[in-house]
Amino acid sequence: MVSFRLLPPFLLAPLAAALLSFGAAGAEYPGRPVRIVLGFGAGGPDTTARILAQQLAAQTKQTFVVDNRPGANGIIAADIVAKATPDGHTLLYTSGSFVVNPSVRKKLPYDTVKDFTPVSQITEGEAHIVVVNPSLPVRNVKELIELARKPGGKLAYGSPGVGNTIHMATAVFAARTGANMVHVPYKGAGPALTALVAGEIQVMFATAPLGMPHITAGRARAIAYNGAKRASFLPDVPTMVESGVTGTDMPPSWHGLLSPAKLPPAVLAKLSGEIQKAFKNPRMRQRIEAVRLAPIGGTPEEFRKLVVSNIKRFAELVKLAGVEPE
Repeated sequence: MVSFRLLPPFLLAPLAAALLSFGAAGAEYPGRPVRIVLGFGAGGPDTTARILAQQLAAQTKQTFVVDNRPGANGIIAADIVAKATPDGHTLLYTSGSFVVNPSVRKKLPYDTVKDFTPVSQITEGEAHIVVVNPSLPVRNVKELIELARKPGGKLAYGSPGVGNTIHMATAVFAARTGANMVHVPYKGAGPALTALVAGEIQVMFATAPLGMPHITAGRARAIAYNGAKRASFLPDVPTMVESGVTGTDMPPSWHGLLSPAKLPPAVLAKLSGEIQKAFKNPRMRQRIEAVRLAPIGGTPEEFRKLVVSNIKRFAELVKLAGVEPE
């Protein structure tokens, strides 16, 4: 270990300046408006991204702007952030689709692990609800499978795009049951559910935040819940296992925040600290819980482990579902 007292004076000044600059980077963050790039439209991650942005703005007295860049299952937004300056003023807010994309795309314009710094897992979601258009003559999973297996009985199911968790959940279900269903990708879960209500598609594995309003209003019919136990908000809807189908469970869905790689540690610490503070705010937690998501606000290291483990798990699920990379 080199003692600073042994260094010549002409080296001490630059070193001291560098150390001061390193510490100031975190102290001064955010120094201007922060752009949170989101790869989806209204609903789902957009809702929680705006809740977080409003809370961080209130805490830091700086503007946090959500910039929606939907398309390509979040890849467009992720690529923007991967190539941005790593100073904490351009961030990526994404969903579990981020960890599925490496297995369903032959080539990505970025490296999912090396080109990003995980900042925090923001939320964790419930399992998917299997919903159908009310005009479809099925009341349970058994009837859905029978209809999908009939000659000429091909059904259409929707998702926010190729490779997201909703697509994967339905594809695994089809692979497990032999159901003949065609995937129709949309530019978001909201548009996909709108298509289901309109009768353009017949089936969808919906998230609770987006699905419940349509279920409650009678615009969609819930026939199963793809979780380990029945949902507290749908006590009369059986689980997939209770419906006679096993092996379709998915890793819990999530929303999370990342930055470009090489984010200065001081900035990461400041941003992470602000997020930890945000999740101690009861009002913010209530707003997240109101859309049927669990507030997490995890550390960078916890989120990094989640990202890495999910990439591996979804690689296995993609093979099981027989989804060919595009």
